[in-house]
Amino acid sequence: MEFTIAADLPIPYDEAVTRTRAGLADAGFGVLTEIDIKATLKKKLDVDVAPKIILGACQPSFAHAALQADPRIAVIMPCNVVVSANGEAGSRIEILDPGTMEKFTGAAELGPIAADARARLTDMLDSLVTGAGA
Repeated sequence: MEFTIAADLPIPYDEAVTRTRAGLADAGFGVLTEIDIKATLKKKLDVDVAPKIILGACQPSFAHAALQADPRIAVIMPCNVVVSANGEAGSRIEILDPGTMEKFTGAAELGPIAADARARLTDMLDSLVTGAGA
């Protein structure tokens, strides 16, 4: 089962993180949490890994509607958006596909909410890809 939507960008990691934050804001999502995987693994395990950050994105009206449809959905909230370095000058953006909400729970009421969230996030990714080529 595919559970992410993703895009590769021909831009450096730091720029991809900045553009992803802006793209999420433009799509109506706020970033509630962030986990710097590289820094965390260095601190906890003293290992070096490529740069990667998890942005916990939330769109309040989607979150509220999803919780009304099935309170268990909270276990996969906020929506994780991962920005990873992909070589020296590239980046990869991966987002948990909101469509998985209905699949995980079987709650049909989540379908329209997930479809709207997915459309916004897919449009954001498309915009990032288009903007990266400019």
